[in-house]
Amino acid sequence: MAALHKNTEGAQAPFYSPVSDECDVFEAAERHGLPLLLKGPTGCGKTRFVAHMAAKLGRPLYTIACHDDLSAADLVGRYLLKGGETVWVDGPLTRAVREGAICYLDEVVEARKDVTVVLHPLTDDRRILPLDKTGEEIEAAPGFMLVASYNPGYQNILKTLKPSTRQRFLSIDFDFPSQDREIDIVERESGLDANRVTALVRLANKLRGLKGQDLEEGVSTRLVIYCATLIADGMPVDRAIRTAMIEPLTDDEDVKRGLMDLVTAIYG
Repeated sequence: MAALHKNTEGAQAPFYSPVSDECDVFEAAERHGLPLLLKGPTGCGKTRFVAHMAAKLGRPLYTIACHDDLSAADLVGRYLLKGGETVWVDGPLTRAVREGAICYLDEVVEARKDVTVVLHPLTDDRRILPLDKTGEEIEAAPGFMLVASYNPGYQNILKTLKPSTRQRFLSIDFDFPSQDREIDIVERESGLDANRVTALVRLANKLRGLKGQDLEEGVSTRLVIYCATLIADGMPVDRAIRTAMIEPLTDDEDVKRGLMDLVTAIYG
């Protein structure tokens, strides 16, 4: 089944610090019902951005965390037994289409291949969702918007979006914020003072420089916030860094030792 979270209209907008004109692009896409694809590394703020924009625009939001077992049926719905009867139950995508909500597919390439086939009729001028099991063809209600995200740098040849799918979406490229902006974000989210946050962000940028060498992924802004939160709560700096910024990156003991040497070089 789909891992689903639904935000309701009127929810308070979570904090998000714009990097460029991404908010303007999202608003234009939402006004015209155009599908939007967000590309960028894990933990750089894509999901927070969508939640922020949905709340800012006062729109209901269905967020679906995609995974290897997520099928088209998980999105559109299926027949279930209820009270001795077989009844059709809409999936989250179908509910969003009927309600005119925003539907966000997080890491869409992780889902099974049949998912993209279901999305295609919603990403062109038809804006329909055919339900093969019921024979129904649902026209997207006014306000429906499809948003998807993925991490191009982490996908292999077996898990990528075909050009025929990518070209159905507007697209925004996300990356980690600049150092000054990231310091502001981490300070605000964690409550840790700016001087100590600065050192953490500097360390994060050093670790990101190792991506593709010893590390598959760099340190996300999310992990930096977690680390700062632990320090603000009183945890020793070295323990917080190991817990939030080293252990999540690798299981290789030699690599971890090398990363901790880098921590020592920065912190002394």
